[in-house]
Amino acid sequence: MADLSSRPSVDKPAIVGLLTMLTLLGVFPIDVVLPSFPALAGHFRNSSSDIALSVSLFAVGIALSQLLIGPLSDAMGRKTLLLVGIAVSVVGAAGCTLTHDFRLFLVFRIIQALGCGCFVLSQALVQDLFTGTQQQRLRIFLVTCGGVFISISPLAGTGLQGWMGWRGSFLVFIVLAIGAFAGACLLLEGPAQNCRSRRMNFFASYRRVCGHFSFMAYWLISALAFSCHFSFIVISPLIFIDQLQLSQQAFSVMLLGYGLAYIGGGAFATVLDNRIDSHTQIITGLSLILTAGLSMLVLFYIIGLSITTVLLPMVVCTTGTTIARAAAHTRAMNTFAEQAGTSASAGSVLIFITGGLASAGISLSPLPLPFTLALCLIAFSLLGMTLNTLVRLRHRRLLPG
Repeated sequence: MADLSSRPSVDKPAIVGLLTMLTLLGVFPIDVVLPSFPALAGHFRNSSSDIALSVSLFAVGIALSQLLIGPLSDAMGRKTLLLVGIAVSVVGAAGCTLTHDFRLFLVFRIIQALGCGCFVLSQALVQDLFTGTQQQRLRIFLVTCGGVFISISPLAGTGLQGWMGWRGSFLVFIVLAIGAFAGACLLLEGPAQNCRSRRMNFFASYRRVCGHFSFMAYWLISALAFSCHFSFIVISPLIFIDQLQLSQQAFSVMLLGYGLAYIGGGAFATVLDNRIDSHTQIITGLSLILTAGLSMLVLFYIIGLSITTVLLPMVVCTTGTTIARAAAHTRAMNTFAEQAGTSASAGSVLIFITGGLASAGISLSPLPLPFTLALCLIAFSLLGMTLNTLVRLRHRRLLPG
Protein backbone atom coordinates (compact mmCIF):
# COMPACT_ATOMS: atom_id res chain seq x y z
CA MET A 1 0.00 0.00 0.00
CA ALA A 2 1.39 3.39 -0.82
CA ASP A 3 2.39 5.57 2.06
CA LEU A 4 0.32 8.69 1.63
CA SER A 5 1.23 10.29 4.92
CA SER A 6 3.77 12.60 3.34
CA ARG A 7 1.60 13.71 0.44
CA PRO A 8 0.08 17.18 0.91
CA SER A 9 -2.89 16.26 -1.32
CA VAL A 10 -4.23 13.85 1.30
CA ASP A 11 -7.01 15.46 3.31
CA LYS A 12 -6.21 13.98 6.71
CA PRO A 13 -9.26 15.38 8.56
CA ALA A 14 -11.45 13.83 5.88
CA ILE A 15 -9.52 10.54 6.19
CA VAL A 16 -10.15 10.59 9.95
CA GLY A 17 -13.84 11.12 9.23
CA LEU A 18 -13.83 8.11 6.89
CA LEU A 19 -12.06 5.94 9.47
CA THR A 20 -14.61 6.99 12.07
CA MET A 21 -17.41 5.99 9.71
CA LEU A 22 -15.77 2.60 9.13
CA THR A 23 -15.49 2.11 12.89
CA LEU A 24 -19.19 2.87 13.28
CA LEU A 25 -20.17 0.49 10.48
CA GLY A 26 -18.06 -2.23 12.09
CA VAL A 27 -20.24 -2.32 15.24
CA PHE A 28 -23.56 -0.92 13.99
CA PRO A 29 -25.03 -4.08 12.36
CA ILE A 30 -24.66 -6.21 15.52
CA ASP A 31 -25.83 -4.16 18.49
CA VAL A 32 -28.39 -1.84 16.92
CA VAL A 33 -30.65 -4.72 15.84
CA LEU A 34 -30.95 -6.18 19.37
CA PRO A 35 -34.03 -4.09 20.37
CA SER A 36 -35.80 -5.37 17.22
CA PHE A 37 -35.69 -9.05 18.23
CA PRO A 38 -39.39 -9.20 19.21
CA ALA A 39 -40.44 -7.46 15.98
CA LEU A 40 -38.25 -9.75 13.88
CA ALA A 41 -39.64 -12.80 15.65
CA GLY A 42 -43.19 -11.62 14.93
CA HIS A 43 -42.47 -10.80 11.28
CA PHE A 44 -40.84 -14.14 10.47
CA ARG A 45 -43.00 -16.10 12.94
CA ASN A 46 -39.96 -17.53 14.65
CA SER A 47 -38.78 -17.56 18.25
CA SER A 48 -36.40 -14.94 19.64
CA SER A 49 -33.75 -17.66 19.98
CA ASP A 50 -34.01 -18.24 16.22
CA ILE A 51 -33.53 -14.51 15.64
CA ALA A 52 -30.48 -14.62 17.91
CA LEU A 53 -29.07 -17.18 15.49
CA SER A 54 -28.78 -14.41 12.92
CA VAL A 55 -26.44 -12.52 15.26
CA SER A 56 -24.29 -15.62 15.77
CA LEU A 57 -24.11 -16.28 12.03
CA PHE A 58 -23.29 -12.63 11.43
CA ALA A 59 -20.39 -12.87 13.86
CA VAL A 60 -19.06 -16.03 12.21
CA GLY A 61 -19.34 -14.42 8.78
CA ILE A 62 -17.34 -11.39 9.86
CA ALA A 63 -14.59 -13.55 11.37
CA LEU A 64 -14.24 -15.67 8.21
CA SER A 65 -14.31 -12.61 5.99
CA GLN A 66 -11.61 -10.83 7.97
CA LEU A 67 -9.26 -13.78 7.65
CA LEU A 68 -9.36 -13.38 3.87
CA ILE A 69 -9.57 -9.62 3.50
CA GLY A 70 -6.40 -8.71 5.39
CA PRO A 71 -3.89 -10.67 3.28
CA LEU A 72 -5.80 -9.86 0.09
CA SER A 73 -5.54 -6.15 0.85
CA ASP A 74 -1.76 -6.46 1.29
CA ALA A 75 -1.58 -7.82 -2.26
CA MET A 76 -4.37 -5.87 -3.99
CA GLY A 77 -4.50 -2.64 -2.02
CA ARG A 78 -6.95 -1.45 0.64
CA LYS A 79 -9.24 0.59 -1.59
CA THR A 80 -10.30 -2.25 -3.88
CA LEU A 81 -11.17 -4.62 -1.03
CA LEU A 82 -12.90 -1.88 0.94
CA LEU A 83 -15.15 -0.88 -1.96
CA VAL A 84 -16.03 -4.48 -2.78
CA GLY A 85 -16.76 -5.24 0.87
CA ILE A 86 -19.01 -2.20 1.31
CA ALA A 87 -20.93 -3.09 -1.85
CA VAL A 88 -21.46 -6.68 -0.66
CA SER A 89 -22.62 -5.50 2.76
CA VAL A 90 -25.17 -3.17 1.16
CA VAL A 91 -26.53 -6.02 -1.00
CA GLY A 92 -26.89 -8.20 2.11
CA ALA A 93 -28.61 -5.47 4.14
CA ALA A 94 -30.99 -4.68 1.29
CA GLY A 95 -31.87 -8.35 0.96
CA CYS A 96 -32.66 -8.54 4.67
CA THR A 97 -35.23 -5.75 4.34
CA LEU A 98 -36.96 -7.29 1.30
CA THR A 99 -37.32 -10.95 2.20
CA HIS A 100 -40.26 -12.52 4.00
CA ASP A 101 -38.61 -15.92 4.42
CA PHE A 102 -36.47 -16.46 7.52
CA ARG A 103 -34.00 -18.76 5.78
CA LEU A 104 -33.39 -16.15 3.09
CA PHE A 105 -33.03 -13.55 5.84
CA LEU A 106 -30.23 -15.65 7.34
CA VAL A 107 -28.56 -15.96 3.94
CA PHE A 108 -28.65 -12.21 3.36
CA ARG A 109 -27.45 -11.60 6.92
CA ILE A 110 -24.40 -13.77 6.21
CA ILE A 111 -23.80 -11.86 2.96
CA GLN A 112 -23.94 -8.61 4.89
CA ALA A 113 -21.45 -10.02 7.41
CA LEU A 114 -19.02 -11.14 4.70
CA GLY A 115 -19.01 -7.61 3.36
CA CYS A 116 -18.66 -6.05 6.81
CA GLY A 117 -15.39 -7.90 7.28
CA CYS A 118 -13.78 -5.17 5.16
CA PHE A 119 -14.14 -2.68 7.99
CA VAL A 120 -11.17 -4.32 9.70
CA LEU A 121 -9.09 -2.42 7.13
CA SER A 122 -9.50 0.77 9.16
CA GLN A 123 -6.58 -0.43 11.30
CA ALA A 124 -4.45 -1.09 8.22
CA LEU A 125 -5.31 2.34 6.82
CA VAL A 126 -4.13 3.97 10.03
CA GLN A 127 -0.83 2.15 9.56
CA ASP A 128 -0.62 3.16 5.88
CA LEU A 129 -1.61 6.80 6.05
CA PHE A 130 -0.23 8.03 9.38
CA THR A 131 3.11 7.86 11.16
CA GLY A 132 4.59 8.09 14.64
CA THR A 133 2.48 9.70 17.34
CA GLN A 134 -0.29 10.32 14.81
CA GLN A 135 -0.94 6.58 14.70
CA GLN A 136 -1.15 6.25 18.47
CA ARG A 137 -3.44 9.26 18.92
CA LEU A 138 -5.71 8.17 16.07
CA ARG A 139 -5.99 4.67 17.52
CA ILE A 140 -6.93 6.17 20.88
CA PHE A 141 -9.60 8.19 19.10
CA LEU A 142 -10.96 5.21 17.14
CA VAL A 143 -10.98 2.93 20.21
CA THR A 144 -12.89 5.66 22.03
CA CYS A 145 -15.36 6.00 19.17
CA GLY A 146 -15.82 2.23 18.95
CA GLY A 147 -16.69 2.01 22.63
CA VAL A 148 -19.11 4.91 22.40
CA PHE A 149 -20.78 3.44 19.31
CA ILE A 150 -21.22 0.05 20.99
CA SER A 151 -22.66 1.68 24.10
CA ILE A 152 -25.20 3.90 22.32
CA SER A 153 -26.27 1.26 19.78
CA PRO A 154 -29.12 -0.10 21.96
CA LEU A 155 -30.53 3.40 22.35
CA ALA A 156 -30.23 4.01 18.62
CA GLY A 157 -31.87 0.65 17.94
CA THR A 158 -34.77 1.49 20.24
CA GLY A 159 -35.31 4.78 18.43
CA LEU A 160 -35.11 3.22 14.97
CA GLN A 161 -37.47 0.43 15.98
CA GLY A 162 -40.05 2.97 17.13
CA TRP A 163 -39.58 5.16 14.05
CA MET A 164 -39.25 2.71 11.14
CA GLY A 165 -39.71 -0.76 12.60
CA TRP A 166 -37.15 -3.55 12.40
CA ARG A 167 -36.11 -2.54 8.89
CA GLY A 168 -34.89 0.81 10.21
CA SER A 169 -31.49 -0.43 11.35
CA PHE A 170 -30.82 -2.05 7.96
CA LEU A 171 -31.93 1.02 6.01
CA VAL A 172 -29.75 3.35 8.08
CA PHE A 173 -26.83 0.95 7.62
CA ILE A 174 -27.32 1.13 3.84
CA VAL A 175 -27.28 4.93 3.87
CA LEU A 176 -24.14 5.04 6.05
CA ALA A 177 -22.41 2.41 3.91
CA ILE A 178 -23.12 4.33 0.72
CA GLY A 179 -21.60 7.41 2.34
CA ALA A 180 -18.50 5.41 3.30
CA PHE A 181 -18.29 4.03 -0.25
CA ALA A 182 -18.32 7.53 -1.70
CA GLY A 183 -15.75 8.71 0.82
CA ALA A 184 -13.41 5.82 0.04
CA CYS A 185 -13.72 6.51 -3.70
CA LEU A 186 -12.77 10.14 -3.24
CA LEU A 187 -10.15 9.94 -0.50
CA LEU A 188 -8.20 6.72 -1.02
CA GLU A 189 -5.77 6.02 -3.83
CA GLY A 190 -5.55 2.74 -5.71
CA PRO A 191 -2.90 0.13 -4.96
CA ALA A 192 0.70 0.93 -5.57
CA GLN A 193 2.50 -1.05 -8.26
CA ASN A 194 4.39 -3.19 -5.74
CA CYS A 195 1.06 -4.23 -4.24
CA ARG A 196 -0.24 -5.42 -7.60
CA SER A 197 2.81 -7.55 -8.30
CA ARG A 198 3.31 -8.94 -4.81
CA ARG A 199 2.87 -12.69 -4.64
CA MET A 200 0.11 -13.68 -2.25
CA ASN A 201 0.38 -16.60 0.14
CA PHE A 202 -2.28 -16.73 2.85
CA PHE A 203 -0.65 -19.41 4.91
CA ALA A 204 2.81 -17.86 4.74
CA SER A 205 1.43 -14.45 5.71
CA TYR A 206 -0.42 -15.75 8.73
CA ARG A 207 2.37 -18.10 9.72
CA ARG A 208 4.78 -15.19 9.78
CA VAL A 209 2.70 -12.82 11.90
CA CYS A 210 1.09 -15.42 14.17
CA GLY A 211 4.45 -17.06 14.84
CA HIS A 212 5.79 -13.83 16.35
CA PHE A 213 5.41 -13.93 20.13
CA SER A 214 5.33 -10.18 20.77
CA PHE A 215 2.82 -9.56 17.98
CA MET A 216 0.40 -12.16 19.32
CA ALA A 217 0.93 -11.07 22.91
CA TYR A 218 0.08 -7.45 22.18
CA TRP A 219 -3.05 -8.41 20.24
CA LEU A 220 -4.11 -10.74 23.06
CA ILE A 221 -3.65 -7.92 25.57
CA SER A 222 -5.90 -5.76 23.40
CA ALA A 223 -8.39 -8.64 23.12
CA LEU A 224 -8.48 -9.17 26.89
CA ALA A 225 -9.05 -5.46 27.52
CA PHE A 226 -11.80 -5.31 24.90
CA SER A 227 -13.47 -8.44 26.30
CA CYS A 228 -13.99 -6.73 29.65
CA HIS A 229 -16.01 -3.99 27.99
CA PHE A 230 -17.75 -6.26 25.47
CA SER A 231 -18.80 -8.78 28.12
CA PHE A 232 -20.42 -6.02 30.13
CA ILE A 233 -22.38 -4.81 27.10
CA VAL A 234 -23.59 -8.35 26.32
CA ILE A 235 -24.75 -9.20 29.85
CA SER A 236 -25.96 -5.71 30.78
CA PRO A 237 -29.60 -6.41 29.72
CA LEU A 238 -29.61 -9.45 32.01
CA ILE A 239 -28.42 -7.34 34.95
CA PHE A 240 -30.30 -4.10 34.47
CA ILE A 241 -33.50 -5.20 32.73
CA ASP A 242 -34.06 -8.74 34.04
CA GLN A 243 -32.66 -8.37 37.57
CA LEU A 244 -32.96 -4.66 38.36
CA GLN A 245 -36.20 -4.23 36.36
CA LEU A 246 -35.15 -1.15 34.38
CA SER A 247 -37.31 -0.21 31.43
CA GLN A 248 -35.78 -0.58 27.98
CA GLN A 249 -35.66 3.20 27.62
CA ALA A 250 -33.97 3.69 31.01
CA PHE A 251 -31.51 0.94 30.17
CA SER A 252 -30.61 2.56 26.84
CA VAL A 253 -30.09 5.96 28.48
CA MET A 254 -27.89 4.37 31.16
CA LEU A 255 -25.71 2.76 28.49
CA LEU A 256 -25.47 6.14 26.76
CA GLY A 257 -24.04 7.58 29.97
CA TYR A 258 -21.63 4.67 30.19
CA GLY A 259 -20.56 5.32 26.61
CA LEU A 260 -19.67 8.89 27.52
CA ALA A 261 -17.08 7.43 29.90
CA TYR A 262 -15.20 6.30 26.80
CA ILE A 263 -14.70 9.94 25.88
CA GLY A 264 -13.11 10.62 29.25
CA GLY A 265 -11.00 7.51 28.89
CA GLY A 266 -9.82 8.64 25.48
CA ALA A 267 -8.86 12.08 26.79
CA PHE A 268 -6.93 10.48 29.66
CA ALA A 269 -5.17 8.12 27.24
CA THR A 270 -4.14 11.07 25.07
CA VAL A 271 -2.62 12.82 28.08
CA LEU A 272 -0.73 9.68 29.07
CA ASP A 273 0.55 9.22 25.53
CA ASN A 274 2.48 12.47 25.86
CA ARG A 275 4.05 11.49 29.17
CA ILE A 276 4.76 7.75 29.40
CA ASP A 277 5.85 4.97 27.02
CA SER A 278 3.44 2.42 25.58
CA HIS A 279 4.50 -0.39 27.92
CA THR A 280 3.66 1.78 30.90
CA GLN A 281 0.38 2.79 29.26
CA ILE A 282 -0.56 -0.88 28.94
CA ILE A 283 0.22 -1.52 32.61
CA THR A 284 -1.71 1.60 33.63
CA GLY A 285 -4.77 0.55 31.65
CA LEU A 286 -4.70 -3.03 32.94
CA SER A 287 -4.25 -1.76 36.51
CA LEU A 288 -7.41 0.29 36.17
CA ILE A 289 -9.28 -2.80 34.93
CA LEU A 290 -7.94 -4.76 37.92
CA THR A 291 -9.05 -1.96 40.26
CA ALA A 292 -12.50 -2.04 38.66
CA GLY A 293 -12.83 -5.78 39.19
CA LEU A 294 -11.75 -5.64 42.83
CA SER A 295 -14.01 -2.69 43.61
CA MET A 296 -16.98 -4.43 41.97
CA LEU A 297 -16.44 -7.47 44.20
CA VAL A 298 -16.23 -5.33 47.35
CA LEU A 299 -19.26 -3.21 46.46
CA PHE A 300 -21.31 -6.27 45.55
CA TYR A 301 -20.65 -7.90 48.93
CA ILE A 302 -21.12 -4.73 50.98
CA ILE A 303 -24.06 -3.07 49.21
CA GLY A 304 -25.46 -5.78 46.96
CA LEU A 305 -26.62 -5.55 43.36
CA SER A 306 -27.48 -2.03 42.20
CA ILE A 307 -26.85 0.27 39.28
CA THR A 308 -24.08 2.00 41.22
CA THR A 309 -22.21 -1.15 42.28
CA VAL A 310 -21.97 -2.28 38.66
CA LEU A 311 -21.78 0.94 36.67
CA LEU A 312 -19.15 2.85 38.69
CA PRO A 313 -16.52 0.09 38.49
CA MET A 314 -17.25 -0.31 34.78
CA VAL A 315 -16.56 3.38 34.18
CA VAL A 316 -13.10 2.80 35.68
CA CYS A 317 -12.74 -0.34 33.57
CA THR A 318 -13.67 1.59 30.44
CA THR A 319 -10.90 4.10 31.03
CA GLY A 320 -8.42 1.27 31.44
CA THR A 321 -9.68 -0.49 28.34
CA THR A 322 -9.20 2.61 26.20
CA ILE A 323 -5.65 3.17 27.44
CA ALA A 324 -4.48 -0.45 27.18
CA ARG A 325 -6.07 -1.23 23.81
CA ALA A 326 -4.70 1.79 21.97
CA ALA A 327 -1.15 1.20 23.19
CA ALA A 328 -1.29 -2.54 22.48
CA HIS A 329 -2.78 -1.90 19.01
CA THR A 330 0.09 0.37 18.05
CA ARG A 331 2.73 -2.03 19.36
CA ALA A 332 1.18 -4.94 17.46
CA MET A 333 0.67 -3.10 14.17
CA ASN A 334 4.19 -1.67 14.18
CA THR A 335 5.65 -5.19 14.40
CA PHE A 336 4.71 -5.97 10.78
CA ALA A 337 4.06 -2.55 9.27
CA GLU A 338 4.60 -3.91 5.74
CA GLN A 339 1.80 -6.48 6.27
CA ALA A 340 -0.71 -4.16 7.88
CA GLY A 341 -3.72 -5.91 6.34
CA THR A 342 -2.75 -9.38 7.56
CA SER A 343 -1.78 -7.95 10.95
CA ALA A 344 -5.10 -6.16 11.38
CA SER A 345 -7.10 -9.25 10.35
CA ALA A 346 -5.22 -11.59 12.67
CA GLY A 347 -5.66 -9.20 15.59
CA SER A 348 -9.31 -8.46 14.89
CA VAL A 349 -10.24 -12.15 14.69
CA LEU A 350 -8.41 -12.78 17.98
CA ILE A 351 -10.28 -9.89 19.61
CA PHE A 352 -13.58 -11.12 18.26
CA ILE A 353 -13.07 -14.72 19.40
CA THR A 354 -11.85 -13.72 22.85
CA GLY A 355 -14.73 -11.30 23.38
CA GLY A 356 -17.31 -13.83 22.21
CA LEU A 357 -15.99 -16.64 24.41
CA ALA A 358 -15.70 -14.37 27.45
CA SER A 359 -19.23 -12.97 27.13
CA ALA A 360 -20.67 -16.45 26.53
CA GLY A 361 -18.82 -17.83 29.55
CA ILE A 362 -20.12 -15.07 31.82
CA SER A 363 -23.68 -15.46 30.53
CA LEU A 364 -23.64 -19.22 31.17
CA SER A 365 -21.96 -19.04 34.57
CA PRO A 366 -24.06 -20.36 37.51
CA LEU A 367 -22.56 -17.64 39.74
CA PRO A 368 -24.17 -14.17 40.12
CA LEU A 369 -23.48 -12.10 37.02
CA PRO A 370 -21.75 -9.16 38.76
CA PHE A 371 -19.54 -11.60 40.67
CA THR A 372 -18.58 -13.44 37.48
CA LEU A 373 -17.96 -10.18 35.62
CA ALA A 374 -15.72 -8.96 38.44
CA LEU A 375 -13.71 -12.19 38.35
CA CYS A 376 -13.37 -11.79 34.59
CA LEU A 377 -11.96 -8.25 34.97
CA ILE A 378 -9.47 -9.44 37.58
CA ALA A 379 -8.35 -12.52 35.65
CA PHE A 380 -8.03 -10.74 32.30
CA SER A 381 -6.10 -7.80 33.73
CA LEU A 382 -3.64 -10.08 35.53
CA LEU A 383 -3.17 -12.20 32.40
CA GLY A 384 -2.58 -9.05 30.35
CA MET A 385 0.03 -7.82 32.84
CA THR A 386 1.78 -11.19 32.68
CA LEU A 387 1.90 -11.07 28.88
CA ASN A 388 3.25 -7.52 28.91
CA THR A 389 5.97 -8.54 31.37
CA LEU A 390 6.94 -11.55 29.26
CA VAL A 391 7.23 -9.36 26.16
CA ARG A 392 9.49 -6.91 27.99
CA LEU A 393 11.70 -9.69 29.36
CA ARG A 394 11.94 -11.29 25.93
CA HIS A 395 12.84 -7.95 24.37
CA ARG A 396 15.61 -7.37 26.90
CA ARG A 397 17.11 -10.82 26.26
CA LEU A 398 17.20 -10.11 22.52
CA LEU A 399 18.99 -6.78 22.92
CA PRO A 400 22.69 -6.95 21.97
CA GLY A 401 25.13 -6.86 24.88
